[in-house]
Amino acid sequence: MAEPVAIDDLSGGVRLITLNRPEKKNALTGAMYDAMRAALVEADASDRIGAVVFAGQPGMFSAGNDLADFMGQSSGDRAGDGFSASPALAFIRQLARTRTPMVAAVDGIAVGIGATLCLHCDLVYASPAARLRMPFVELGLVPEAASSYLLPLRVGRLRATELLLLSRPLEADEAQALGLVNAVLPADMLVEQAVAQAARLAALPRGALAATRALIRGDQAQVEAALEAEAKAFDAQLRSPESQERLAAFLNRTKPVSA
Repeated sequence: MAEPVAIDDLSGGVRLITLNRPEKKNALTGAMYDAMRAALVEADASDRIGAVVFAGQPGMFSAGNDLADFMGQSSGDRAGDGFSASPALAFIRQLARTRTPMVAAVDGIAVGIGATLCLHCDLVYASPAARLRMPFVELGLVPEAASSYLLPLRVGRLRATELLLLSRPLEADEAQALGLVNAVLPADMLVEQAVAQAARLAALPRGALAATRALIRGDQAQVEAALEAEAKAFDAQLRSPESQERLAAFLNRTKPVSA
């Protein structure tokens, strides 16, 4: 059976991280988060890897967190710690701290972490079928990955409010117009072009690249503070009756009683 996360080190110093769970629309399990986190840690420690590309299967980037897997973890041995002890948060923390340039190639759905991951990438390319959506509030939760801080910086507070509170889907062309996507490319060229741009980044002088990247990205402490504040609020909401009801309805494919 193929690994749900494929890690390939390509020529030109590019590490390609491919989500490979098409039967579940690349919904992310704890094991997948762990694999991606380890791949980022290794990239930062490597002299050979100069850039990382995130990609999915044709027609799907990621449906977000695998809620059945996540709720199973939350109700297990680490129930008292909830989100704070989850592989998802460990990956998100690493995502925010990774020094290696990151590029996303988004084809099809990008839901939840599938969308917020892109806010941490240095370059984002999308196919015409890309569709970003952040339905945290619908599930009785709050945003993660510092998206409540990063998204308003990118698109303005009013537009970010619309996207985060109303969970409005964002098509590829609009995402590009808002500055969330660098370019919209044909699906059959998407990963190739993302890898090519990543190779360009990897070929640049490492010191100048790192310093310029840090200047562009701004105050890292602010990003991490937002991430941790979200994690605390996420934990509180995860234990709330409204979230439990919404998550159960989603998993059981029923309508929430309070809807």
